[in-house]
Amino acid sequence: MIGMRIAGGLLAVATLAAATACSTSNQPARAKRPTAAAASPAAMASTPPTETLEPLLQQALPNVKGKTFTSMIVDFPPNARAMPHRHGQAFVYAYVLEGTLRSQLDGKPVSTYHQGENWVEQPGAHHVLTENTSPTERARLLVVYVSNTGAKLKVDDPKS
Repeated sequence: MIGMRIAGGLLAVATLAAATACSTSNQPARAKRPTAAAASPAAMASTPPTETLEPLLQQALPNVKGKTFTSMIVDFPPNARAMPHRHGQAFVYAYVLEGTLRSQLDGKPVSTYHQGENWVEQPGAHHVLTENTSPTERARLLVVYVSNTGAKLKVDDPKS
């Protein structure tokens, strides 16, 4: 019963954040984290673009000591690919706001997700592939983390 309430609550937050994100998509973009590829025109020619992150909300969970709820929009330009990564001990929920993404967790088959579809990543999961499938259109995710307070939410793993 508690799991159902948590899942329902996450879905409600995701729906609200998705509606907010979609309603502001025509407004100027907020400052986003620069990518390594943006630093060098030569690097852009040989390296596919990567994602940018836009934090939305970070809040300590009042009824779960030591845990924090974080949500963000992850934007994938055309042909963008994220570096293989982990999210530590965070539970991760991802909802496709726009576009189509391919995703693969270590030991699992590659999956394709379209606008309105979602997936979860268990704590400790190794995310070996996340890429925008379109050469012309961007893709956007709403990502929600339930993590240990103060933990790093994404750690790139370039060796994969």
